[in-house]
Amino acid sequence: MGEIVATLTARRSFVGSLCFLAVLSLFLLPASAWAVEPALDLTVKDKPLDAGEVLKIAFSRASGDSLGRTGIVRYELLRQAPGEAVFKVARSFAASQRLGRFTYDDTGLKPGKHYQYKVRTVGADGFTAETAPCPPTAPRRQWFFTNKLNTLVATAIFCAFVLGFIHAARRGRPMFIRRIAGLDAIDEAVGRCTEMGKPTLYVPGISTISDVATIASLNILGQVAKKIAQYQTRILVPNRDPIVFPVAQDVVKEAFIEAGYPHNYRSDDVYFVTNDQFAYAAAVCGTMVREKPGANLFLGMFYAESLVLAETGASVGAIQIAGTDAISQLPFFVTACDYTIIGEELYAASAYIGREPTLLGTLKGQDLFKMVCLGVICLGVLLMTLGVIFRGKPYDDILQLITVRSGS
Repeated sequence: MGEIVATLTARRSFVGSLCFLAVLSLFLLPASAWAVEPALDLTVKDKPLDAGEVLKIAFSRASGDSLGRTGIVRYELLRQAPGEAVFKVARSFAASQRLGRFTYDDTGLKPGKHYQYKVRTVGADGFTAETAPCPPTAPRRQWFFTNKLNTLVATAIFCAFVLGFIHAARRGRPMFIRRIAGLDAIDEAVGRCTEMGKPTLYVPGISTISDVATIASLNILGQVAKKIAQYQTRILVPNRDPIVFPVAQDVVKEAFIEAGYPHNYRSDDVYFVTNDQFAYAAAVCGTMVREKPGANLFLGMFYAESLVLAETGASVGAIQIAGTDAISQLPFFVTACDYTIIGEELYAASAYIGREPTLLGTLKGQDLFKMVCLGVICLGVLLMTLGVIFRGKPYDDILQLITVRSGS
């Protein structure tokens, strides 16, 4: 009996050992024992709303692949370009990435040319499996970017406003522009200079011709120079930028010609000083002390020299009108000058002074468009707030209000 028990025990030990070795062999098998299968669901699509140089590729992992732990090392995206006989690697993806689906934007392609793609699965032992090539796909150009449709609508509305007001202004319809004290004072300043027999000093800022404030200042310079020409007095225009200098010369000369006094124009009164900021400020201050102008106009872009110029002008007793869109310099001008033109008033000044129909219509069109934009923003904020409070009910209620119902 003891021998039988010992025999049975030995057989059980042997069977257990075999089972253990069988289970252990599953984990010790080489990578080649795992089947390398191709990737799944390869798709190639043209990227919408672009210049026709991109294709969007996507594919899923091979069946049974679990983050590269089943013997698959990587996936290689192969591309066959037009005129090529073989597929070449366009991109490689590590199988260990925590992604269920791989995506890639293939850029730099030729619009209208057909490309083919396939995916190669690479195992740890070098065995591979490839998908079937996808149908030839070509990137296409889109002529209209629909994501910017709102910009197109807004631009069309803006242009309609501007053109409508320009047409109305040319037909003689009166255009109301609110009173700007600093611009109304220009006539007073020029008249004061005429009575005192002193010149008017006009400083067009120290920035370049590419600055919006400089362009606005040159527009105002033309209107001011025309008034000065009509009063037959002098205007001094010192310039810091060598490009602004000849433009200012032409503006003043043209203003004197339009006013009917071309012989009163003096080219030496519009001059270039220096490109250095504080050297320019010192030279202008010297001009104020020597010439003692009856009025100083500081209109354009200014920086740290603004207070230096304004204080020197105040010390010689000149009436001073300043205007800039540089927020950091406005406090100095407000403190040291008699009148200050703030921000967008500088851009509206040429239309305000000259009353030219095109400028007036453009100004009124811009103002109306700003009001429309402000109203749309307020309406959007209100609807979004109500949508948060009532969980979307306002949108449904508004839709019900504008829906035409048939009588019951």
